[in-house]
Formats: sequence, C-alpha cells, structure tokens
Amino acid sequence: MDNSTVGFTLLELFRLGGVLMWPLLVFSIAAVGITLERGIYLFYHNLKIEDLKDTIEKHILEEDFEGAITLLEGMSKRKPGALILLTLLKRRELSEYRLEKAVEAEAAKSISSLESGFSFLTALGAISPLTGFLGTVTGMIGAFRSIAEAVDVNAQIVASGIYEALVTTVFGLAIAIVAMSAHSLFSHIVDKFTSEVETVCSELIIVLTESKKDELTQ
Repeated sequence: MDNSTVGFTLLELFRLGGVLMWPLLVFSIAAVGITLERGIYLFYHNLKIEDLKDTIEKHILEEDFEGAITLLEGMSKRKPGALILLTLLKRRELSEYRLEKAVEAEAAKSISSLESGFSFLTALGAISPLTGFLGTVTGMIGAFRSIAEAVDVNAQIVASGIYEALVTTVFGLAIAIVAMSAHSLFSHIVDKFTSEVETVCSELIIVLTESKKDELTQ
C-alpha cells in the first residue's frame, strides 16, 4: 500500500468531518483561549496567603495596624490574599460576626474573579462531545443513505459518511478533554487558595478578638 494515502492533514480531516466541524472549530478556539487566559491570570497572581499570617499576626500583637495595612497595600495588586487581609484590618473595629461577614464578602469577590471563565470550560466540556456525537449520527445517516441509493455497494460509497462520523467524534472528545482537564486543574488551585484563606482569616480574627479583649481589661 502507498503510505502517502494513509495520512491526513488537519485541513483534510476538517473537510472530512463535514459541516459540524465549524462549531467544533469555534469550541476549540474558545477552549484554548480560555485555558490560556485563565492559566496566565492564575500564574500572574500569587495565591499564597499563609506566608503573610505570621507577619500580620506580629503587627496585630504589636498594635501596629498602620504598618500592616501599608505592607498589604503594597502587594495587594498581585496577591488576592493580601487584599482580603487588608479588609480584615481596615474593618477590625467591627464585631466578630460582622468582621467575618466583611471578610467573607471580600474573599467571595476575589474567588469569583479567579473562577471567571470556569463555567465556560464546563459548558465546552459538555457541548463539544455532544456536537461530535451529533456528527457521528449525521455521518452514519449519510452512510446508510448512500448504501440505500447504491446499486452496487462498496466501501468507497460509505467511506465519506463514516469519516464524518469518526472525525467529529474525535475532535469533540479532544476539545472536551482539554476543557475539563483545564477546569479540574484550575479548580484545584482555587480550592486550595479558598481553604488557606478560611484558615488564615479565622486564626487572625481570633487574634484580633483577643487583642480587643486585652484592651478592654487594661
């Protein structure tokens, strides 16, 4: 067999996949674009917060709140955790319950920014394989129609329909794998950040509360 007839270029595969390759092309561009954008965004922002705990706690115990605020303001642009702790210190005069709510609101805002685009990755991970399977159905319909209309049935008659069925399925699954893998990885990163925020903020709120009690008893 001539090996030159075995391989296909991406363009040839695209043509063999039929009309449903166009929405799959759009889905693939969207999946790659969102993955790159979220990856760069999460890489740009330092999502560590535990490294700030000891420093901020020391400032609180020394009642150097202005020093702590100045420190956090200098790093809040690239460090969402610093912005959350900044809210904690600026609202320190609130009651413990209201302080927790203020911190939760700021944390929710930061987490929402980090998770922007995640829902699109989930949607692409679900829609892409369904679109591919739709191409499978339409391709098989075309193949069987060719068989029904042919007088002398041979492999070449049904080949185009089978190509359409298989190619769209492969592309749909490939897009879903990229989208869902990215979503899982990014979700893990954000979940870890969320857990650290909850732990650190709870501990610092306790330190602030005890510091207020000490002031009242003096």
